Amino acid sequence: MASNVVEIGSTSEFTTLLKASRVVIADFYATWCQPCHVIAPVFESIAEELSVPNAVTFVKIDTEQQRDIATTYTITAMPTFLLFRDGKVIERVQGANPAKLQALVTKLVSEASAVGGEGASGSSSGPFWYGASIPRGYSDITSNIEVGRTELLNVDDSAGSGTVRVLFGGATPSLQDEKPASGTADWVESDTDEQLMLFLPLQTNAKLHTLQITSHATDEAARPQLIKLYSNNPHNLGFDEAEDMQATQEIELKASDWNDKATASIPLKFVKFQNTTTLVVFVVSAEDGADKVRLDRVRLIGEAGEKREMGKLEKIGDELGE
Repeated sequence: MASNVVEIGSTSEFTTLLKASRVVIADFYATWCQPCHVIAPVFESIAEELSVPNAVTFVKIDTEQQRDIATTYTITAMPTFLLFRDGKVIERVQGANPAKLQALVTKLVSEASAVGGEGASGSSSGPFWYGASIPRGYSDITSNIEVGRTELLNVDDSAGSGTVRVLFGGATPSLQDEKPASGTADWVESDTDEQLMLFLPLQTNAKLHTLQITSHATDEAARPQLIKLYSNNPHNLGFDEAEDMQATQEIELKASDWNDKATASIPLKFVKFQNTTTLVVFVVSAEDGADKVRLDRVRLIGEAGEKREMGKLEKIGDELGE
């Protein structure tokens, strides 16, 4: 699988990239730096979750091979991460601190996409597309989902439906049933009936405030109507199992709940989602009794705590040249 991280080969390449991409996150490393090797998979994981072509770009810069770039930005220890917006450094993270890096990158991407709006923007002009505004005082914490452990049951695996990963993407959803230029559907549809079961494990203990769901109804698939949420289950639920369990919250969506971007912002019972480690989203039924349901995007809005089980990585790296 192709990496979402660009290895910088020259000063001119880096200069060009800073002009082409609104947000750039640069990892300055050295081959002899052990902490650099330890945090590299974390950086790759963040890049996989948050990179957006020509908008949010992740790069690696070998300080031994690109000394001019390292000198320009006063890199004295590895790893060092620089966060650029519109070509200017706005944050610096020194050392292998994944929790701090994740938090700053997520904040940067969220702020960049909120330019021109109050609190956050529903505009698609920024690097991330939002179907609805983000409530004041909270942020998009979708990047805290452990995408590799997500699970979606009863999804149509045919060419007409995408994979679970597309639900957390940052690009503008394709309208109706038109596939994007990549040829891969960026939505999911149910298979044998209108029900879907989505398991979302989180990297942090989170306080969830709002669930945002985007769904473009088509002739083939409708928007969700009845949704049940279950918090802190260690695994996904079976459909029969979910029917027998008491939901943490049950939501019945009306036509008026969907905005002009086909997005519903669902307020959560905050007291019940104060310490959430997993969330199961059970789409029970579709509008108008349809036989299939469609999901385009899912966003989690709230507050994320510190990442778990990352203590071994939180130390300052080696000094340059040691």
